[in-house]
Amino acid sequence: MSAIGRIRQKILSKEYYISWHAEEEMLEDELERADIEHTILHGEIERKLTEDVRGTRYRILGPARDGRQTLLQRMSQRRSYDV
Repeated sequence: MSAIGRIRQKILSKEYYISWHAEEEMLEDELERADIEHTILHGEIERKLTEDVRGTRYRILGPARDGRQTLLQRMSQRRSYDV
């Protein structure tokens, strides 16, 4: 399965965590959890980031529910996915 496929599967099964920093950014951008899910389910990996000592991370670009383009900067995998 592709990386975006694995991430989407975790979103659908609710196996992900949104950090407090991401929640602050969401408030500033007037986004909700459903917008983040929509971005991941309908977006694509814009860049794979491999130089972080914490592991591979992904930037995902896609639409929020209202159509605004949203860039998720740091999707990382542990047991679940962190946003």
